[in-house]
Amino acid sequence: MTPNTNPPTGRTAHSAVGVALIDGVPLVREGLSALVHRTPGLRWVGAAESPSVGLRLCERLRPDVVLVDSGLDPRGQLSHLLAANRDLGVVLMVDEARRTTQYVAGAVTGGVRGVVLRTAQPPQLVKAIQSVCQPDGRYVDAALTVNLTAPVAGPLRPNGARQPLSQREHQVLQLIADGLENQAIANVLFVSVETVRTHVKSILRKLASRDRTHAVAVAFRSGVLTLDGAAHRSRPGVN
Repeated sequence: MTPNTNPPTGRTAHSAVGVALIDGVPLVREGLSALVHRTPGLRWVGAAESPSVGLRLCERLRPDVVLVDSGLDPRGQLSHLLAANRDLGVVLMVDEARRTTQYVAGAVTGGVRGVVLRTAQPPQLVKAIQSVCQPDGRYVDAALTVNLTAPVAGPLRPNGARQPLSQREHQVLQLIADGLENQAIANVLFVSVETVRTHVKSILRKLASRDRTHAVAVAFRSGVLTLDGAAHRSRPGVN
């Protein structure tokens, strides 16, 4: 374990975000440490080379965000344990071996707030860290976008058929999965925030979800959202 020598302190609204890493590769640990040190608003807490050491690091130093290598968490147990702490934002770095719908859906359902590729570029890592430390914040790597061209299932109608999402609802759900808030979605789709809110309410109803994060988790688990390296995005402006 390579912790920061500074004692842990509770984060206020204006203090730096404490970042930790659980990864078995020294070069990755050193690289993320350097990235955090040179990024304003971030504070390096420390790194661990194994799950057991990582758990102890998080318990003792209380980071705000912890990044976890999926290679050290093949069954998702470590990230689920960490995500049980509601004050800790967990970002899972997914390698190619675990770039599957089942693995990512399990992570999201288990409380992981951020999912990025292990090969993500520094700006993406910084954005993921900054996103998941916000209240109800989450981040999905653009490289793990979902295919919205497949039929989307909704609640069963009385005749047994499923109520599908509209194409616009597809787009909104995609952007929610990308980590965008309502105003940002409105800007992308050139619609009002109130229109976005209406679409979100419809998505939650059709997917029988309690909130936005739950909707994405349900969509992954049910196959509504599937990982596809060549995923096609619906074009904004199409109703």
